[in-house]
Amino acid sequence: MNATDRTPADLLASALAADPGRPLVTFYDDATGERVELSVATFANWVAKTANLLQGDLSAGPGDRVALLLPAHWQTAVWLLACSAVGAVADVGGDPAAADVVVSGPDSLDAARACRGERVALALRPLGGRFPQAPEGFVDYAVEVPGQGDRFVPFAPVEPEEPALIVAGREFSGAEVVQRALAEAPSLDLTGPGSRLLSGLSYDTWEGVRAGLYAPLATGGSVVLCRHLDRLDEEALAKRIENERVTAVRR
Repeated sequence: MNATDRTPADLLASALAADPGRPLVTFYDDATGERVELSVATFANWVAKTANLLQGDLSAGPGDRVALLLPAHWQTAVWLLACSAVGAVADVGGDPAAADVVVSGPDSLDAARACRGERVALALRPLGGRFPQAPEGFVDYAVEVPGQGDRFVPFAPVEPEEPALIVAGREFSGAEVVQRALAEAPSLDLTGPGSRLLSGLSYDTWEGVRAGLYAPLATGGSVVLCRHLDRLDEEALAKRIENERVTAVRR
């Protein structure tokens, strides 16, 4: 983190400048056996493409609300940072009827149809795969995002003091997300570059998004994000901790 970092998107830009090749997000889905590892550079590329989709194709801008009906997943982390880059408010688990854009996983499509604005569907398949057939009324993220630009520039300045995140009914500005993530990192045993936190927490609380994205990003660390971690026995979990060189665990 640099002293000038005021938003989560700033944190990602600093991480990219410092060490683009280091791991940032390693994702496991223990229901499917999927493992994906994203370096800072790869993650930042996904964020840039998603921000271009959000701003250009979906016409979202500062202050617009984006309801994220998604589990703890590497693509959810991408959307959280893309919203920050655009200046939109990422409303985790928010009411689609009150949102300008809704981003839905395959299990929440019916609820997402309450959104009168733009609708995006994520199949959440291994390797970012698309739906066999796009859900009616939705843009298939996996189809649309690859063609987006690799560099993102917001149309309007993103103000750090404006709302940036809503989770579990709590609203945070971009600056507050950065400040809290950094201040609370020691309680997660994140001590700086090289720290590697394994998180099995859901993204539906501040504690979950803090451990699963923001605190590792703010401290120069990385996260091993695990979905369906309860399917692992203690022996398998211990092996993962060893293999992934995990330094802290939250589950």
